[in-house]
Amino acid sequence: QAQVVESGGGLVQPGGSLTLSCVASGIIFQNFAMEWYRQVPGQERKFVARIRPNRKVEYEPSVEGRFTVSRDNDKKTAYLQMNRLQTDDTAVYFCHPNFEGVYGTVDYWGQGTQVTVSS
Repeated sequence: QAQVVESGGGLVQPGGSLTLSCVASGIIFQNFAMEWYRQVPGQERKFVARIRPNRKVEYEPSVEGRFTVSRDNDKKTAYLQMNRLQTDDTAVYFCHPNFEGVYGTVDYWGQGTQVTVSS
């Protein structure tokens, strides 16, 4: 059974940094794109970043240049390094392993980790 667990959230001042981790067990990790989304109360969940199995990366424009997504297939872990954090980055961050195959999509969600950027 797949299990997705995020960690690393917390309270940080504007301009600070945090690194989120996502451990995904029970899946063939190297075959999944590892995606990060974030959600503010009352709003829809929004895409933040993605690293594909071939390690190609994509970012939402507002975080490009500040956030870095990476993966360690041996550890079955994805990371989101967040630098120069802004108050608008405050949200619950979710990890989303996503596999798109010829027979359909398989995806999972973690429980989320809170990131609060405040002075």
